[in-house]
Amino acid sequence: MEGIDTAIKFGLLALTSYFTIMNPFGVMPVFVTMTANLSKAERRKTALKATITAFFTLLLFALTGQFLFNFFGISANAFRVVGGIIFFMMGYDMLQARLIRTKMTDESAKSYVTDISITPLAIPMLSGPGAITNSIVLMEDAKDIGEKTALVISMIAICVITLAVLLSASTLSKFLGETGNKILMRLMGLIVMVIAVEFMINGLGPIIQDIVRGIN
Repeated sequence: MEGIDTAIKFGLLALTSYFTIMNPFGVMPVFVTMTANLSKAERRKTALKATITAFFTLLLFALTGQFLFNFFGISANAFRVVGGIIFFMMGYDMLQARLIRTKMTDESAKSYVTDISITPLAIPMLSGPGAITNSIVLMEDAKDIGEKTALVISMIAICVITLAVLLSASTLSKFLGETGNKILMRLMGLIVMVIAVEFMINGLGPIIQDIVRGIN
């Protein structure tokens, strides 16, 4: 019983940390603006692909992250910098209202859904540097198979919650209309660019400090 209680507590801790870091409600406005001109079925497909991709990304890094980081000499700070660059480019396009398309063929819509569901929605918005690092750290902290299982269940739970939030975003999209979506896109573009700068500062700071220490 004690082992089960410990696993449940660990799972709740993991779920809480994932919810805070991944912030599904924060992703929702970006999802709304990026999928405003897609059909309901395409929005559903985009949300499903994004959450599935995010889950397998988190699971992959939880199981092999530390090994991959060490093998390739990659740091979480490098992830933050790259994530920041991607965010900045995406935010700039949103600020120019370039992501809403007035007309889409079936082929271009399919390609667009695949593109945005993987990047930037799944990576780095849902499974970004913070969530990936969280997965690696929590997997290392898990003492036994019970806690490791609880961690994987928490990953599934947060992805299901995120999927539910994104699916409900279509209602908001209809309510806002085309003009409202364009306004929201520009506002979110500005916010995303600010987030990008924070990502890059947080990533570059420790890297520059390490370089300075090495010089000294």
